[in-house]
Amino acid sequence: MVSRRQFMRGDFKSRPPPLRPPWSLAEELFLDACTRCGDCVPICPTRVIVIVRGYPEVDFKRGECTFCGDCAAACKAGALQNSECQVWPWAIKAQVANTCLAQRGVECRICGDHCSVAAIRFSPRRGGPPLAEIDAAACTGCGACVAPCPVAAISVA
Repeated sequence: MVSRRQFMRGDFKSRPPPLRPPWSLAEELFLDACTRCGDCVPICPTRVIVIVRGYPEVDFKRGECTFCGDCAAACKAGALQNSECQVWPWAIKAQVANTCLAQRGVECRICGDHCSVAAIRFSPRRGGPPLAEIDAAACTGCGACVAPCPVAAISVA
C-alpha cells in the first residue's frame, strides 16, 4: 500500500512493513491495538526496541533480541502477545546481501561468530574465502549477526 506522502512524491514502490517487537500482532491489528505508550521500550534489556513515528520497532543495529518476553509482559494494550504455544515469536530470518565481504574476496566470519545457534555456516569454495550461508530452519531471527557486520550485509526480514 502506498502512503499519501509517497503518492504525492510519485513514489509508487510499496515499502516493507516495519519490524515490530517480538510477539506483535499482524500489522493492521498491531496498529489498532498499540496505544503508543512506549512501555515496551525501557523494559527491553538489550535496548533494541525504539520508537519510530510513534510506534515501537526493532533496530538490530543496536543489538540482538534475547526473546526474554519482557516487552510482551509490559504491553497492557495487547499489541504484543506472548503465547506459550509459539516456538518463536516471529517468522523473520537473517539474509546475506551481495555486499558481503566474502563475496568480494575478503575473509570475514564475524556474523557466524555472533550466531549462538550456529545458523550461519561457511561453505568452502575454490578461489576465494568461504561464503556465509543462513540455515533458515536454525535461524531464530534474533539479529545478533546484524550489528557486528562491518559492511551491513546482514539484514533480518
